[in-house]
Amino acid sequence: MVDIKDTNRVERARLYDTIRGLSVISMVLFHFCYDLKYIMGIDLPFFRPPTQDVWRCTISWTFILLAGMMCNYSRNNLKRSAKYLAVALLIFVVTSVAAVDTPISFGIIYCMGACTLTTAVLERTGVRPPGWMGVVLLAAAFIVCLNLQEGIIGLGANALRLPRAPYEAGWLSWLGFPGPRFASGDYYPLLPYLFLYLSGWGAGAKVKESKTTSAVLSCGIGPLEVVGRRPLPIYVAHQPILLILADAIARFA
Repeated sequence: MVDIKDTNRVERARLYDTIRGLSVISMVLFHFCYDLKYIMGIDLPFFRPPTQDVWRCTISWTFILLAGMMCNYSRNNLKRSAKYLAVALLIFVVTSVAAVDTPISFGIIYCMGACTLTTAVLERTGVRPPGWMGVVLLAAAFIVCLNLQEGIIGLGANALRLPRAPYEAGWLSWLGFPGPRFASGDYYPLLPYLFLYLSGWGAGAKVKESKTTSAVLSCGIGPLEVVGRRPLPIYVAHQPILLILADAIARFA
């Protein structure tokens, strides 16, 4: 997610906005199904694993990858990260006070902020976006570390169980090692998602450099672009509206 005010309007890639707009709509539908099933108690047979998990990943991974790619279009990634982190703090406070569901600690907005902050620091220290080989290696690292929060690194028969010390410390949940008492309604720590974000940063830089992709990136779908340019306000505002709608449906179900 990135606000249009933080990007160069001349260089803006409309295709990114279109894809993100589609993901925002998918997110709203996903959360509506979640509210109906888990908060209002309405049975939705299709909304269960593995369909539910795959749907969630198509949304969150797209957001994170695109956010990394859009780092190459932002005038100030440090300011952008501060905006994300401020909204993440607001979401934590509101969800804690409302107590409708488990409060959101270190959710996807926090993840965006932490990853963008990391990238901003890398930029200011002279680190350049990775090339295609780096993009592939970072994407592979993301896949290998997908089960990090469960204490596992690797896939299948090659998976390794990690030492429990980082998880038992209790203060590393932000990084990807949730403590024994940690709980969150939406959990996207810095690791492994930083790898996906940095992969997007590198891929976005390469795509931006290529003259052959400029025509493709300039293509977009108007209504989806409008939605895709304002993902953060929509993220903040949509859940209260969905809860009201879900409650109304539950009363008549």
